[in-house]
Amino acid sequence: MSFTRACGLSELPAEGALAVEIDGTPVAVVRVDGEVYALRDVCSHAEVALSEGEVYNNTIECWLHGSCFDVRTGKPTNPPATQPVPTYPVKIEGDDVYVSLKES
Repeated sequence: MSFTRACGLSELPAEGALAVEIDGTPVAVVRVDGEVYALRDVCSHAEVALSEGEVYNNTIECWLHGSCFDVRTGKPTNPPATQPVPTYPVKIEGDDVYVSLKES
């Protein structure tokens, strides 16, 4: 599996998301309760950046219509979104966060 450096761990908010682009793919790197996750940074309902929304209870909320997605699975936890967003494997090496665009 091929991993690409997405950002530094120190760049991530303690509870929040950072928008990055890997090989032309928008990715939201999210930290929740000390864990780091990565998912496609596009809401499956309205096609806006999820990284601009709130992060809480292992979810990221789309700021436009309020759909929340589980950061671990990409599955929507409430409407109006009904389709999941892709999630990606993450590994941490030192202060570097690496993401593989192979869906997990």
